[in-house]
Amino acid sequence: MSNSVSRPASLISVLAILCCFGLFLLLVYLAYLPNQTGPYEQIGTLTPAERKERLAELRANEAEQSSSYAWIDQSAGVVQLPIERAMELTAQRYQRN
Repeated sequence: MSNSVSRPASLISVLAILCCFGLFLLLVYLAYLPNQTGPYEQIGTLTPAERKERLAELRANEAEQSSSYAWIDQSAGVVQLPIERAMELTAQRYQRN
């Protein structure tokens, strides 16, 4: 028979093991926490027809912005130009130089 006496685990050892286990659970939770995407949360709940309608609205707004004049910052003199006009002005600037 052996003469060794079993000793109970010290309180510090038990607390260290529990802290490590808690830290592991926290890391697992943070790794698998679903990313919140902000304004895109509801996109997955739209029907295909609603998505198509939103895309059509977005493209119409982009087409309108890309073909119209507007002030972006009037005090700084920043304007929005149609793409074609902006390309003409850029080509003229480089031809002068």
